Amino acid sequence: MTKLAVHFGAGNIGRGFIGWLLVQAGYEVIFADVNEKIVAEINDQGHYEVILANAEQDRSTVKGIKAINSATETEKLASYISEAEIVTTAVGPTILPHLAEVLAKGIELRAASNRYLTVIACENMIGGSEMLKSMIVLLLSTAARSYVSGFVAFPNSAVDRIVPNQDHDNPLTVTVEPFYEWVVEEPLDEKNAPIIIGLRYVPDLTPYIERKLFTVNTGHAVTAYFGHMRNIESIEDAIHNEKVLFIVRSALEETGALLEKKFHFSHQEHQAYIDRIIERFKNPYVSDFVTRVGRSPIRKIGENDRFIQPARQFVEAFNETPKALAIAIAAAMKFEEPTDAEACALQDAIKEQGLDQAIEQYTGLKPYTKLFEKIKTSYHELV
Repeated sequence: MTKLAVHFGAGNIGRGFIGWLLVQAGYEVIFADVNEKIVAEINDQGHYEVILANAEQDRSTVKGIKAINSATETEKLASYISEAEIVTTAVGPTILPHLAEVLAKGIELRAASNRYLTVIACENMIGGSEMLKSMIVLLLSTAARSYVSGFVAFPNSAVDRIVPNQDHDNPLTVTVEPFYEWVVEEPLDEKNAPIIIGLRYVPDLTPYIERKLFTVNTGHAVTAYFGHMRNIESIEDAIHNEKVLFIVRSALEETGALLEKKFHFSHQEHQAYIDRIIERFKNPYVSDFVTRVGRSPIRKIGENDRFIQPARQFVEAFNETPKALAIAIAAAMKFEEPTDAEACALQDAIKEQGLDQAIEQYTGLKPYTKLFEKIKTSYHELV
């Protein structure tokens, strides 16, 4: 009998990373998405190609897939969830709450069984699966809650793979960088730990989540914002600019010092990790537009995201203000991109309410604290 997996999000990460690994692990994958065109293409073609962003342009064909519209076919989707062994997501942190209702319906349908289910949110956030569980449980009957406690696991996850801007004749073809990392915390019951080549279970996920978020995501965003300030179009060109590279390295030295102290990474090991990340940004085959990488600046400067969280922790760990991170946050607040709604909203807030109120509103920092004042000063100093 074919194993079934349901994956929410048929975008580039869904197809080029998580869905691909699930298919390689022997699952029939049901992609759930609101994009009717992509849903129709998956069902019409029944396969797609993944191209590695390297000189060889290595290709793999992904078969054994179907798709369903998660907005209009909820009953059918709930039925698939009721039969699945694993459910994964790659929809973005802001969309995750919208999945709770249909997941609750699917769990209710299997609540009388003793079949195990593993739900993994593969998002750029800390505690994604745990958050999803908390929302689902609120919607469940008493019987279904009991079933969840015995048979359903929501292990948190850290994922890392750069997906460049796509330009293919076939809308399903996706290009991804060769490097990837999918780390999942070990469930209490090994029956909730499906064997998937490319997925690594670890006893404590926090070091891997924060290392990735505070290095890859922070570094990528810093490259984008400073590249944008210098009218550089691509990440590749930006990271080759000496001034951009300097501020990126400076920011990652600060996050690195925090990570080394907090999780006891060796300095040599973490420096090698930073070097590897920067080399990934330099890969000409995965280069992306700085405007795309820098989009959604309000989310990126949020108190639980890639800038404010390490900056605050740095202050607590060393009792000093992280200069490069503060400058990077200021650069994010200067990100002007008319095609991005959050960038426009941020600029409007600064103009209408003033810089102080915008910093407090979007970062959660309080006025007159050293980090707040350093961001404010850096904003005025940046040209």
